[in-house]
Amino acid sequence: MPSYSIGQAARLLRVSPETVRRWADGGRLPMGRDGSGNRVIDGFGLARFARERAVDDERGTVGGPPTSARNAFTGIVTALTVDEVVAQVEIQAGPHRVVSLVTREAVEELDLAVGVTVTARVKSTSVHVDRS
Repeated sequence: MPSYSIGQAARLLRVSPETVRRWADGGRLPMGRDGSGNRVIDGFGLARFARERAVDDERGTVGGPPTSARNAFTGIVTALTVDEVVAQVEIQAGPHRVVSLVTREAVEELDLAVGVTVTARVKSTSVHVDRS
């Protein structure tokens, strides 16, 4: 399972590192320490928090207008459903929830899992997922 530094989590959540620290200190965001004593957030916990925060945003409790730079949404995989041929990848990119259908082979090649950072690229009716 991937883990994220405070700065990486801040970029994914589109907030300052200080905000991430306050959330962790307040018990809202689970945080641990790596072997060197640095504070880290596991990918699964960050994915759960991003999803919960997006629900709050839909209710109007989290500020900030949604933006898209060149139709690329960097976020974290929050759910992954894989069958024999096709996979559904759910990504939380700030307040945006992006769902993409890709092949099982693509999921395996990109080594996708809940908590992994990805970039969804949207063009017309297609969404392409790149491992970040």
